[in-house]
Amino acid sequence: MGARGNNDRWEGTMKGVTEDKKRTASRKSRTKESVALSPRIVMTTTDGIGSGLKLSAHEAVFSQGDPADAVFYMRTGKVQLTVVSDQGKEAFIALFGPGEFFGEGCLAGQTVRLATAVATTPSHIVRIDRVSMSRLLRENPDFSEKFMAFLLARNSRVEADLVDQLFNSSEKRLARLLLVLANFNNDGELRPIVPKISQELLAERVGTTRGRVNQFMNKFRKLGLIEYNGSIKVHTSLLNVIVHDQSLTDVRGLHAEGDQT
Repeated sequence: MGARGNNDRWEGTMKGVTEDKKRTASRKSRTKESVALSPRIVMTTTDGIGSGLKLSAHEAVFSQGDPADAVFYMRTGKVQLTVVSDQGKEAFIALFGPGEFFGEGCLAGQTVRLATAVATTPSHIVRIDRVSMSRLLRENPDFSEKFMAFLLARNSRVEADLVDQLFNSSEKRLARLLLVLANFNNDGELRPIVPKISQELLAERVGTTRGRVNQFMNKFRKLGLIEYNGSIKVHTSLLNVIVHDQSLTDVRGLHAEGDQT
């Protein structure tokens, strides 16, 4: 009886723990949903005030110096933001994908575009003029809260990019960029990098030379961290270089433990 009673109590305790975990997961899921700007929310909220635009690859959304008179929302595709200095030097700023806003500087008093936005793949975006977006944020507190949460999350990402640029080697910056381009997420899922990206563009985004990028890519491939044959596939073991601050010589063979898509 004693042993059976102990077993019953143990099973009851474990059942309670399981239920607590389920409730906690449910709360986290609801919280995440409450702050997320899902495509459904955006499209429903902006219905009637936003106009759809379909862009082909390499087509400009706006150019540096254009009037800043609208905010844009990405439905599908990718848009790259670059800036050109007075000396003619071009620099990469950001890459936007589905579910992201860009061009919101007009809401903060920006009168002209400080950068150029160009689609890197066929893209479908929504244009919302500045006056309509400002009115929407004033009159819809729920949407305004979600939009602010999106901006804060992106600001955190920009800060991480800045720290990466200031303190990490060009080799680690390239590793981090490949993970970002492969759409790494918290579930550990990795995808091939789409669209194909040249070593020249990788070098520009990392802030180094094409020769150095070529050297690093060959090293990553030899270590089994990536597959590189025209297109790029990234293994989860590349994350060890970033998260655990491991040297590349320490991760040899770890790719066998990671998933690949």
